[in-house]
Amino acid sequence: MTDVQTTPQALAQLSSALESVLKLRVPPIGMKLLESEAMLEVIPRVRRPKAVHTMDQIVAQATRLGWTVGITSEDLVGDQCRFVVGLGQDDPAWHTGQHMTGVWFATVEDATRHQAAMHRVPQGQYRALVVAPLHKWSGRAEDALGQPDIALFYATPGAMMYFINGLQWSGYRNFQWGVVGESSCADSWGRALKTREPSLSIPCYAERRYGGVLDDEMLMALTAADIAKALDGMQALAKNGLRYPFPQYGIQMDARAGLGVSYPKKG
Repeated sequence: MTDVQTTPQALAQLSSALESVLKLRVPPIGMKLLESEAMLEVIPRVRRPKAVHTMDQIVAQATRLGWTVGITSEDLVGDQCRFVVGLGQDDPAWHTGQHMTGVWFATVEDATRHQAAMHRVPQGQYRALVVAPLHKWSGRAEDALGQPDIALFYATPGAMMYFINGLQWSGYRNFQWGVVGESSCADSWGRALKTREPSLSIPCYAERRYGGVLDDEMLMALTAADIAKALDGMQALAKNGLRYPFPQYGIQMDARAGLGVSYPKKG
């Protein structure tokens, strides 16, 4: 793959390749945290919300509508959205989860444990955030919309597994992901923004109700460099005849003939 750090066309190429290999319904997007609201003003054709939204809706506007959207904490409906992406001022009351008690959790103790389990960007450093389709990012640090902090894409479970197989082709690692439950944006963009590690999530109720996420979609958040790595891995898998979509072999067929193609002379 091309060098995603220096080549202006690389992010558009990554987006196109990922859409093609995984047969994505919607294109991947990029997300970047900004240290000042003024930085939004120099981004070409950036849209600022005219209403109060959830963070799920902001992501959906980039993913499903193709918009470049810039926000501050005031554009988000509450601290549950703000704190995941490091916007706003930390509030001790938020950590109790009192606002979720009796809604998502039986007791305030359960809600407090949930809040503590969420991956969040530390508060105080950032004042704004921008999202846009990945193909719109230049990749150049000197540009207003340069290199995103992370990229995100929605895919079916089968496509997501194939993507993970690509990530594991070289430099294998056993990925350990958790499920925080409601507010699972903390498992995806919250975790990836905080750690820059590949972060898989099962989108939660709010993401599906307010963000338009379909019932069979999962969400991956990671760096553009890791997308390039996975694409290289999937290309290697394809050369071995292992491609997506997965061809059905038949649940009553003798498996030896099919396995013999993938594992010739390997027993």
